[in-house]
Amino acid sequence: MKMFLKIDNESYEVEIADLNVRPILATVNGATFEVTLEEAEASASNLPVTQTVAAPVMVSPKTTAPAPSAGGKSVVAPIPGVIDAIKVREGDTVTSAQELIVLEAMKMKNSIRATRPGKIARIFVAVGDQVPYNHVLLEFAD
Repeated sequence: MKMFLKIDNESYEVEIADLNVRPILATVNGATFEVTLEEAEASASNLPVTQTVAAPVMVSPKTTAPAPSAGGKSVVAPIPGVIDAIKVREGDTVTSAQELIVLEAMKMKNSIRATRPGKIARIFVAVGDQVPYNHVLLEFAD
């Protein structure tokens, strides 16, 4: 859905992706943001009120990751978060279910594991990087 907004004499071109997918992606004047819904207390009635919080989508400064590949070569972020640890190196041979990366999201550490055995060809993130949903973390060589 694309719309044009005018706020305090400033014009904004806003495009909202699928509202049923979380996080919601919104592009405002060419900059993409992840939009999440959070609960906040209403001041007078103490009823919960939903407010929208937007955060810029940040791509790893190390290198720009490619789009996920169809052949299962890519391991992607299942949720947005911050890279807490990288347990493998480029060139390592891994087994199925081996822990590859630890991704912290909402104060929880999530293990990203190999879905198949193979050799790690390229790692596209570094510890401390903030990654959006579906961002390519690493690729298998084969």
